[in-house]
Amino acid sequence: MKEKIVFFSAKPYDKVFFDKANAPYGFELEYLETHLGPHIVQAIQPGTFGVCAFVNDKLPAPVIDVLAGKGIKLIAMRCAGFNNVDLEAAKRSGVRVCRVPAYSPEAVAEHAVAMLLTLNRKTHKAYNRVREQNFSLNGLLGFNLFGKTAGVIGTGKIGQAFCRIMKGFGCRVIAYDPYPDAALEKAGVQYMSFEEVMRQSDIISLHCPLTPENKHLICRETLDLVKHGCTIINTSRGGLLHTADIIQALKTGKVGYLGIDVYEQEEKIFFKDLSAQIIEDDAIQRLMSFPNVLVTGHQAFFTEEALTQIAETTLDSIRIFAAGEEPPKDRILV
Repeated sequence: MKEKIVFFSAKPYDKVFFDKANAPYGFELEYLETHLGPHIVQAIQPGTFGVCAFVNDKLPAPVIDVLAGKGIKLIAMRCAGFNNVDLEAAKRSGVRVCRVPAYSPEAVAEHAVAMLLTLNRKTHKAYNRVREQNFSLNGLLGFNLFGKTAGVIGTGKIGQAFCRIMKGFGCRVIAYDPYPDAALEKAGVQYMSFEEVMRQSDIISLHCPLTPENKHLICRETLDLVKHGCTIINTSRGGLLHTADIIQALKTGKVGYLGIDVYEQEEKIFFKDLSAQIIEDDAIQRLMSFPNVLVTGHQAFFTEEALTQIAETTLDSIRIFAAGEEPPKDRILV
């Protein structure tokens, strides 16, 4: 009998892509729409080999302890981020944890650029106007990307892809990363301190993981450094932004445009249809009220290529662990 894997936060598209990728493996896959957390962990049946979790699932120590007690051998994160998993608890309990370190980094980078262009050239507003037979250009003024300075925070695979795209637009590209990439430097990307990137950039795009050290990286103190009217794009993790501080910066005009595909409290909102409900989160409602703010619902990864890679990499890691072997090191968290 093949190993059983229980999926949490599963959507119809997860089933489509994972069922297709599972054809050569034959794992028993069970899909649950609810997120993984203390409210559901006891429902997992003994004999289950592993659980597959996503960005808004909650795996603190008490949840992991229950998983270990039920004989769960593996937590497979079908994403790159892992800030929602207590890795020390997993190590202590003997539960292995893996992730998908890279899945079509171009998908996320291209979405960041799409948000930038939408905000700048106001194509979303133009689309609505034209549908109402309003062809006025008033209020749609944008600016050229050519010649602007684009600052990139984090130059992993996604950050590298974003740098290449912005170089193609004719931007001066500067970056901050504790580990500079030689190929990017050779391509003309200039590394400098975080503070200098904040000071010099017309456009700032975040492409770093969320860690305890960089939580609220963009806050009142760092926003004081930026150019008046700068553009900030975040397709990484919501916790990188201090929401109240960014709202204040928008109100004063310090931040001219904001594009976010992630939000610090997104687990209560994103991946759900709330069109017939009242959203009680005042902060997200305030953000969406600004005409110069664009919010998408954690959509940057959502391409056919990315979902295919996520499914194939996740199931391949499960196969390797089930065989008692070790997958590539960049997939292993514990």
